[in-house]
Amino acid sequence: MNWDDARLFLAVGRHGQFLAASRTVGVNQATLSRRVSALEADVGSKLLVRRTNGCELTAAGRKLITALEQAESNIMDGLEGVSHQDSDVSGTVRIGAPDGFGIGFLAARLGKLDAQYPNLKIELVPVPRSFSLSQREADIAVMVGRPEKGRLVARKLVDYSLGLYAATSYLDQAGRPQSRQDLADHRLIGFVEDLIYAPSLDYTHEFFRAWRSNVAVSSATGQVEAAKGGAGIAILHDYLVQPDSGLDPVLPELKINRSYWLAIHESQRNLARITAVNDFLVDTVKQERHLFAWDGA
Repeated sequence: MNWDDARLFLAVGRHGQFLAASRTVGVNQATLSRRVSALEADVGSKLLVRRTNGCELTAAGRKLITALEQAESNIMDGLEGVSHQDSDVSGTVRIGAPDGFGIGFLAARLGKLDAQYPNLKIELVPVPRSFSLSQREADIAVMVGRPEKGRLVARKLVDYSLGLYAATSYLDQAGRPQSRQDLADHRLIGFVEDLIYAPSLDYTHEFFRAWRSNVAVSSATGQVEAAKGGAGIAILHDYLVQPDSGLDPVLPELKINRSYWLAIHESQRNLARITAVNDFLVDTVKQERHLFAWDGA
């Protein structure tokens, strides 16, 4: 079996389409398709079912993907073992995280990680979406809620709470709600519904069953800014609300809790650079856990 063909097939299998895979590996679609066909002839099995909107792995394709990922992991382990000592962690690690955690917490602390591992390149992708570790969209992912699919190694990072907030200027003008039902008379801020990427983020009904967003923003940090600008009442991460933000709690007895989980693909669990960043995230959050615990102040 030609390893280069196998590497290209691995990219196609991870992305589920030739176009996205071709952009990743820098090979045009026609060449990519021809190389995958050559691999199929080489192994004597059909690996992909090609469709107009992508491709699907056959049973043989899924089995080969698993074997190739294990081989890839072994190669990466071997290279890291002969190239670097654990005390000299280097390479690139991409962290995918929700924007609230990525921008509101982690970004300001990356300098400490850089100082600890000066030969390590860190890429932070703090966007409101889920990340596919199997497709290598990220090396480490911070997820809302425990991941239930994929060959992942996951651990709980921290619990956090959310509550209702609005700008003081908005509340002075529109009045302060005294009950859930009063929310019906206010302008409300929420997520763009068809861009909610995890069921645990569809939480407006937990505050008010008849919630209807007048302003919809597809990111947690964006909702904070909209609320600060006086657009209405928003459900915000408590740890993102700063004392000098001009935001006041609304119905502070109403709270919900969610959890951040840290996940890596099992094929990368033994890589020194992944372990180093993973441990840094766990230790940093542990030391500053108080930031995520709402105390009512």
